[in-house]
Amino acid sequence: MNGAMRTVRVGSAGPAHRLVFALLAAVVLGLAAAPYWADRDGIRLLGEFFAYAALASLWNLLAGYAGLVSVGQQAFVGLGGYVMVTLAIFVGVNPLFAIPVAGLAAGVIAVPVASLTFRLRGAYFAIGTWVVAEVFRLLCAQIGALGGGSGASLPARVVLGIAHDRAMREAITYWVALALMLAVLGVIVLLLRSRFGLALTAIRDNELAARSNGVEVGRVKLLVYVLVAAATGMVGAWIFLQKLRVSPDSAFDVNDWTALVIFMTVIGGIGSVEGPIIGTVIFFIMRESLSDLGSVYLMILGLVAIGVMLRAPRGLWGAVAARTGWQVIPLRRLLRLE
Repeated sequence: MNGAMRTVRVGSAGPAHRLVFALLAAVVLGLAAAPYWADRDGIRLLGEFFAYAALASLWNLLAGYAGLVSVGQQAFVGLGGYVMVTLAIFVGVNPLFAIPVAGLAAGVIAVPVASLTFRLRGAYFAIGTWVVAEVFRLLCAQIGALGGGSGASLPARVVLGIAHDRAMREAITYWVALALMLAVLGVIVLLLRSRFGLALTAIRDNELAARSNGVEVGRVKLLVYVLVAAATGMVGAWIFLQKLRVSPDSAFDVNDWTALVIFMTVIGGIGSVEGPIIGTVIFFIMRESLSDLGSVYLMILGLVAIGVMLRAPRGLWGAVAARTGWQVIPLRRLLRLE
């Protein structure tokens, strides 16, 4: 042994990561200023991107870490939209304030839903979540006060309650979308860096081993499911605030709110924070470039998904991270000897 004493410090971010954080902060500031440099179509596109990035990150937390492969997350998107519209039209709540209430309602409803679907395993769980979403769609289609199967639009008085100026209204809606995405990503990162995150990572790597080491797998999964449902409900409320209209078919659309979200997460990299964001970027580039091709566009999306799953089962970011060891957002804490 050398006589010198060495100090062990726990750290996670070196100079390279601090530089990355500075660049990310600059990007966020640039995005926050988008209403001053982008046109209306650009603002709407960015807002839609933020919503999908949040949904993909939430589905990744659910499936990539907790092992709950749900194909029924459209249930909570639709519930969020319907709660927001109901509060705005019948209770007179400002739709912006109705967004967190919609998230709370989705989280509360997720508890009895979990008590039913958690009895199922594997593919049966996935199918069960889709069936629950279909039940919600059929129930909402029976609400005559909200237009039944045709849906309902937000009246002008509700829309003007956000802001009387159209440009300001669109800017506020945009900033809410950006705040939602940043809040979702921030909570996910903080969660994964906590002791709870260690339990989730253990479940992701080996559920049986995690259980044998004292992790309360059922409790952890329930908490994640409810948290994801609440956040998904808030995103859903924002989506239909931007659309100014909600209907059962659009609110509970499995293709828009689950299938595409799964596509983004899988091609980007499931089980990582960066993967869903990269997958969302790739999807939007492909959609904007190829959407004029009609059904061929959907075929190309399918071929890309199959190719990525065959060549890079952990997604594009997973393949890059495995080769380089890069972590844009560090989750692991490293021991350093000084």
